[in-house]
Amino acid sequence: MAIQSVLNAGERAEREQLVRDLNLQINNGRVTQQKLGQDDFLKILITQLAHQDPTAPMEDKEFIAQMAQFSSLEQITGMAGNFARLTEMLTSTEASSALGKPVELSVAVPGDEEERVVQGLVRAVTRGSDPQVLVNGTYYGWDQVTKVFE
Repeated sequence: MAIQSVLNAGERAEREQLVRDLNLQINNGRVTQQKLGQDDFLKILITQLAHQDPTAPMEDKEFIAQMAQFSSLEQITGMAGNFARLTEMLTSTEASSALGKPVELSVAVPGDEEERVVQGLVRAVTRGSDPQVLVNGTYYGWDQVTKVFE
């Protein structure tokens, strides 16, 4: 029998909080991550260079390959950030272009499996990563808009 099935929800939450607190103490307040980033890669490379055998230094080819990997990682990270900003701008622009136009939205109804359809004119648009549109006096997320009419 698994431990989780013996503990109730409150006990499980309390245990998880204790584990988080202990991890924070062990890591001097740093939150642990499940992926390596640029800083981690650079630390590994520096540690490798500092502890290499002086009688058998790292081959030039290995060093160049690792530096190329680091450079690629840095460029990919930059591109990911740029794509995120571009997506946010495009989504916000798309929502703004619906201002004054009739739209159709799909809205989830709590307790119902079916969604209801709302139609109306877009009277206002909020900006940001998750833009909202004001239709019939209520703000809806742009992701709920299914159709924009001319």
